[in-house]
Amino acid sequence: MSFDIALRATEVLLALAFLQQSAEHLVDRADRPLFGLRMLACLPLLFGVAVLPGLLCLVALNLLQLQRFQGPYNGGSDRMSSLILWCLTAAHLAPSPFWAELAMGYLAVQLTLSYFISGQVKLTNPDWRSGRALADVFAFSAYPVAENLRALALREGLLRGASWAVILFEVLFPLALLTQVSLLAALALGAAFHAANACFFGLNRFLWIWLAAYPSLIWLQTRIVAAL
Repeated sequence: MSFDIALRATEVLLALAFLQQSAEHLVDRADRPLFGLRMLACLPLLFGVAVLPGLLCLVALNLLQLQRFQGPYNGGSDRMSSLILWCLTAAHLAPSPFWAELAMGYLAVQLTLSYFISGQVKLTNPDWRSGRALADVFAFSAYPVAENLRALALREGLLRGASWAVILFEVLFPLALLTQVSLLAALALGAAFHAANACFFGLNRFLWIWLAAYPSLIWLQTRIVAAL
């Protein structure tokens, strides 16, 4: 994947993710002006017209959002949203192709670390290794899990296997950069993982915003192979 294609794909996917995030806030009258403006600012990215002014507007709104909620109120998905937005803006403001590629390369590295560090933390947690952490999510969490899925909390063997599958996927994710085929397979698994979290637990924000970072990693892998 070329740099220009990765940049454009990131713009479109980020705009779609922001539109989805912002739509959730339109039911709240107090938040409607902020997130309504955010949706309008996504249109330049979506259609590829006046992209930089749109990004600068989104950056300003991002700062207002952080002030409004005293930080990234939705945790990891909001932090990833800010990371992609700022890296994309830096790439457009970069004085040379080198610095633009550096900004997108930083995003790709952070995406890789987001999986690896998460897996490393799970690996050191005995509750994750035993499957107990997943059992607790299904049994006790406030996520909108259907009642028939709560019975999965009793399936110890299944949950232990699922826990180790997640751990191994996340810890070994950096190895996917070795080949284009392995990377595409890993990204497909990652998308399926986030989609499952969206279906089971309502974590829909993680699906769309993590997908928005994928083009940067596909481009970086192509860049690394070309350099070798």
